[in-house]
Amino acid sequence: MMHALPPSASPARIRIATVPHADPYVDAVLPASAVRVGPWHDPSPWLDPAYLTAHAGLVDVVHVHAAYGHLPEDEVVSWTEAVRRTGVPLVVTVHQLRDPAQPARHRHDAHLAALLATAEVVLTLTPGAADEIAERFGRTAIVVAHPSVAAADPDTGAERGLVGLSLGTPGTAVPEPAAMVRAALSGAVSGGGRLRVFLEPGQALPGGAELGRAEGLEVVTRDRARWAAQLQELHVAVLPERCGTHSRDLEVCRDVGTRVVAPSCGWFADQWSDVVVYGNDEERGFDPVSLGVAVGAALARPMPRPADRAWRDGQRAAVQAVHEQVYDQVVADRVVRV
Repeated sequence: MMHALPPSASPARIRIATVPHADPYVDAVLPASAVRVGPWHDPSPWLDPAYLTAHAGLVDVVHVHAAYGHLPEDEVVSWTEAVRRTGVPLVVTVHQLRDPAQPARHRHDAHLAALLATAEVVLTLTPGAADEIAERFGRTAIVVAHPSVAAADPDTGAERGLVGLSLGTPGTAVPEPAAMVRAALSGAVSGGGRLRVFLEPGQALPGGAELGRAEGLEVVTRDRARWAAQLQELHVAVLPERCGTHSRDLEVCRDVGTRVVAPSCGWFADQWSDVVVYGNDEERGFDPVSLGVAVGAALARPMPRPADRAWRDGQRAAVQAVHEQVYDQVVADRVVRV
C-alpha cells in the first residue's frame, strides 16, 4: 500500500523517462512536478540496456507504458536486468494484456512477465485488468482511470443513425473484416441508419465491389488529424478488435458523446459501463449476429451527451496526483536503499 509523503520529502521536479516519450495518454497523466527526459525517438533509446546504463544518472524514474512490442523476448529480459543493475526505479502501466498487433500472445506475455517482475509499481486502467494481472503475474496493480484525451467540438454535429466502423485503426486485429462490415451494415440498416466504414489511405474495402455497392454503406478515409471529430459525427462507433484490453477510441467517444459497441474481449466494458457489448474474442471468435443486434440496440438508445468537462478535468487531476505520489514514493524508496 502506498502512503503519502510529507511535502518536504518531495523533490521539486522528478526526472521521468517515459516509453513512449510522447503520447496523448502519457501527456495526460504526467503531473506538473515531473519533467520528461528525452530524447524523443521511436523506438525509445531508453529501452537499450547500454543507453540506460550510460544515462541512468539523468533520470529518477523510468515509466514504461507501451512501444516495446518490437523487441525480442530476450532483449526485454536483458533490459530489465540493466534496470536492476542501475537501480533506477521502474514503473509500468499495463495498457494491453494481449497485444492486438501480434498474431499470438506468447511474446507479449513474456514481455509482461519480465517487466512486472522488475517494476517497483504497476498501474492499469480497470479493475478487471488488475484482477487479471494479479492472477497471471502475481502483482497488485493500482487502478487509475483513463483520463480525457479529447474534447467535443461545438461546431461538429452528430448524425442520428450513423454507425462508424474503422478497419484501419493501427494496432487492431480484425480477422474477418468483410463479415464485420456486413454485420454492422445489417444492424445499422435494421435500426433505421446507415454505416460509414473508415479506411486508411490506400486501403481497399474488404468484400469487393459487390459489398461496396450495398445500400446504406459509405466509405471514407480515416483522417488521423481529425479522428476525434470523425468519431463525434457518429451516433454509434463499433470497435472491431478480436483481442485487446483497453481502448483509447472508447475514451474519445465518451469525451465527444458517441455511443460505443465494444467486443467481448478485454475490459472495454470496465472502461465505460455504458457500452453495448457484442461477441468477438479469441476463444469463441466473431459472432456476426450479436454485432447486428448490438448495433440495433445502440441505435435505439439516446445519443449520449459529451462528457462533462469539469468531471473529466477533475478525473485527470486525480490521475496525475496518483502518478505524482507513485513517483515520489519510488524515488524516496531508492534513497533509503542507497
